[in-house]
Amino acid sequence: MGDEANQAPGLTMLGRRIARTSLGILRNRAELLTVEWQEEKARLVLLLVWSLALLFLALMTVCLLTAAVILLVPADYRIWVTAGFAVIYAGGAAWAFFALKGLVKKKPFCESIEQVRKDISWMEKAE
Repeated sequence: MGDEANQAPGLTMLGRRIARTSLGILRNRAELLTVEWQEEKARLVLLLVWSLALLFLALMTVCLLTAAVILLVPADYRIWVTAGFAVIYAGGAAWAFFALKGLVKKKPFCESIEQVRKDISWMEKAE
């Protein structure tokens, strides 16, 4: 009977410790997810603001420079200069597209996902 009395509080204590540890892990992961969510929101807002600023300023610069160069070229060559600018602008647009595409491809919440993978791996090893 003495052995059973000693085991009951031990199992109860062990259960409480496991519950506390599990809740601590969940809280930790939730906090990490919250921080990463805020970082992602801030990154998306910055991405939008900088993209719009870039678009506006680049468009203004391109329009003014193009007009100035076209007006400085003799009338006979203006069509060729205009076509050259169109090719240059198309190349710039393709470059900007791929740069933005690279930013969009970055996976969100990668640290949270990695921590969950580590937790799962640790739990599988503990079995």
